[in-house]
Amino acid sequence: MANENSLDATLLSQQSAPPIEPSPEVPSATAAVSKPKSIILLAIILLCVYLIVGVLMYTLLRKQFSGDGTNLFVDALYFSIVTMCTVGYGDIVPLTLTTKILTIVLVTIGVLFLDFLLNRVVNHVLDLQEKAILARIKTPCSRNRAFRDHIVDVVNGRIRIKWKLRLAFCGVFFCVGVGTLFLCLYEKLDFVDSVYLSVISVTTVGYGDKTFKTLIGRVFAVFWLLFSSIAMASLFFYFAEKRIDGAIMKLPTTTR
Repeated sequence: MANENSLDATLLSQQSAPPIEPSPEVPSATAAVSKPKSIILLAIILLCVYLIVGVLMYTLLRKQFSGDGTNLFVDALYFSIVTMCTVGYGDIVPLTLTTKILTIVLVTIGVLFLDFLLNRVVNHVLDLQEKAILARIKTPCSRNRAFRDHIVDVVNGRIRIKWKLRLAFCGVFFCVGVGTLFLCLYEKLDFVDSVYLSVISVTTVGYGDKTFKTLIGRVFAVFWLLFSSIAMASLFFYFAEKRIDGAIMKLPTTTR
């Protein structure tokens, strides 16, 4: 009888005890590191797919495009990057119905990739840049404390938006400066035309009156335009962040 009573008490205590909830999974460091890597890997894959489509279209249908050629493969890469970055110089354009339809497809793929590039990759690059800067200025040295407090928002632990904008402007000016120097040395343009072509290229205006005409110039443009697009995207991103922060600061507070 005593054994039965103790068994009943044990069963009742087990039923009345609260259920044990499973502990939340703690994300591992490997998973946190693999996510940024997957973003970069996906961006590289999408860029390769886009470039393969553009290069195949141009190389197979070269006679259906206008413009002076330098090297078939380089010209194909140049045409694809100029299209994706929305510069549109107009020095290489489709002439036939077939190439115009294929260019529409290429532009659509380029816009989708550019959206991913701006929303994911640029955001990831900016986060890495900010973490690197914070790691360098967050030192226990007292002489750096005033400089650190001037740059870093201590409450949020982030760099102040005005300094982000200054860094973004420096990136854009750096791209313009590199482009100007290259155009003076290798495209043999005068200083004003070099600055002019660099500015309209970095800002993706691309009037088309000045373009890259040499082989080495188009090789340079393939990489330079890609990095310049990221620099301009960073600047627009920080401009938007500043406007949003300013709008939040100006929200009226209601009193009851």
